[in-house]
Amino acid sequence: MPTPPADPDLSAAGSDLSSAGADGLSRRELLAATAATAAAAALPALSAAGCAAEGGAPAAQAAAGPRQPVIYLPHGGGPWPFVEMGLPRAELDLLRGYLEGLPARLPAPPRALLVISAHWEEPVATVQTAAAPPLLFDYYGFPPASYQLTWPAPGDPALAARVRALLSAAGIANGEDGARGFDHGTFVPLKVAWPGAALPTVQLSLVKGLDPAAHLALGRALAPLRDEGVLILGSGMSTHNLRGFGDPRMIPATERFDAWVGETCAAPPPAREAALVAWRSAPEARTNHPREEHLLPLMVVAGAAGEDPGGVDWRGSFAGWRLSAARFG
Repeated sequence: MPTPPADPDLSAAGSDLSSAGADGLSRRELLAATAATAAAAALPALSAAGCAAEGGAPAAQAAAGPRQPVIYLPHGGGPWPFVEMGLPRAELDLLRGYLEGLPARLPAPPRALLVISAHWEEPVATVQTAAAPPLLFDYYGFPPASYQLTWPAPGDPALAARVRALLSAAGIANGEDGARGFDHGTFVPLKVAWPGAALPTVQLSLVKGLDPAAHLALGRALAPLRDEGVLILGSGMSTHNLRGFGDPRMIPATERFDAWVGETCAAPPPAREAALVAWRSAPEARTNHPREEHLLPLMVVAGAAGEDPGGVDWRGSFAGWRLSAARFG
């Protein structure tokens, strides 16, 4: 237990000892009473700090309003809402409208955002700890304006520490990165949804190997954050095959896989988790995801959903391909 900080009022309390002694207490009794009072005053802060260190929630976090849902959202391609990319405007407007309306459909304004983006993988689950993360322009070949975007949302080192505590309590290896910025899986959709960039935001990486069961477990460990005012967002794409981008022959395959995504998300929790673990057996699974990093954020979100029901939150298309957002709770 750390030594409590020095109390600036102790010297004043000491100056009153002689007058208090006139009321019949010995100096030793007065000193004991003063020490007991100081210790009692320190207990709430120490208890909250200890609770956080052990993976529990401090009281201020535990009383953070109604439980937040968990959401898997499509982040589109590159800086799509902010530069001209030659894509059908009607499609982009529908996706933009979904993201813009997201804050109003929450039960209460979140106190912070935790984002699991398809564009960050590490050997262990790694949390971003910077107090003011920069933007990471991790896309290529777009107009110069794409690299001049801003979204100065603050980080949240305290939330990052809480995430690590929860993962450690669940026996999940984890790390931190103090230099990592917001990649486009985070700043592009959130610049649309929260353009004011006022909400503290933290990113958490995927784990290399992309094991779906491990990412469901990752989400389960994070579930307590939902009762602490934290909105957990998985940012990916329910279909992601760059080799087939723009090929109209892909459209039926995306429709079949997207239908499976919707059915899976709406299934009872045990069935949906089993289906997500076995996602490779879904219709056109590898056609839609030659590599599954854009699907794995859905596994984290589904794990954090617990027993909450889920389903499609939005359905649209991007470059003609069918895709969906999912919400649980």
